[in-house]
Amino acid sequence: MITYRLALATEAEALKALLWQHGQNEWNHLTEEGVNGEFELLKQGGASAMVAVHEDEIIGFAVLIDAVHSPDYLNQYTGQNVMYFIGDVVVASQHSGKGIATALLQACIAQAKHAGGELVLIERHEENLASAGMMRKAGFQIIDTFHDPQKRSAGSQNSCILAIEL
Repeated sequence: MITYRLALATEAEALKALLWQHGQNEWNHLTEEGVNGEFELLKQGGASAMVAVHEDEIIGFAVLIDAVHSPDYLNQYTGQNVMYFIGDVVVASQHSGKGIATALLQACIAQAKHAGGELVLIERHEENLASAGMMRKAGFQIIDTFHDPQKRSAGSQNSCILAIEL
């Protein structure tokens, strides 16, 4: 059975290792600076992580970032809404295709709503079909697509911003 809960501060290094092992592919933009910054936000309380646990092992996680600490370019999509941003989402490859990532997104959405959020944003490569599926199943809808060659080196080099209103 898989359970979902908030990550503990002591689990940060295990989460980071999981991300580097299972999160890198042609569609994802993982940089040392970006990953370290996200984990620094976790440490400082500007973000939280929902984890998926199977038999006492963390097999996936999703990071929910407070609006104040979200990337500045997302401000154009928020209007006056209280916004949260879902950063990295990863599931160990041996557990992919089981709906775990979608459940992690849903847990983040519920957490944002509980905290008074009105809008949750997430981003992906336009052609990343696995991410597209999990985001669609969690209720996200595309609100923008733009050419993003600084971040995307594969395929169309386009990024999509998706949103769900709470």
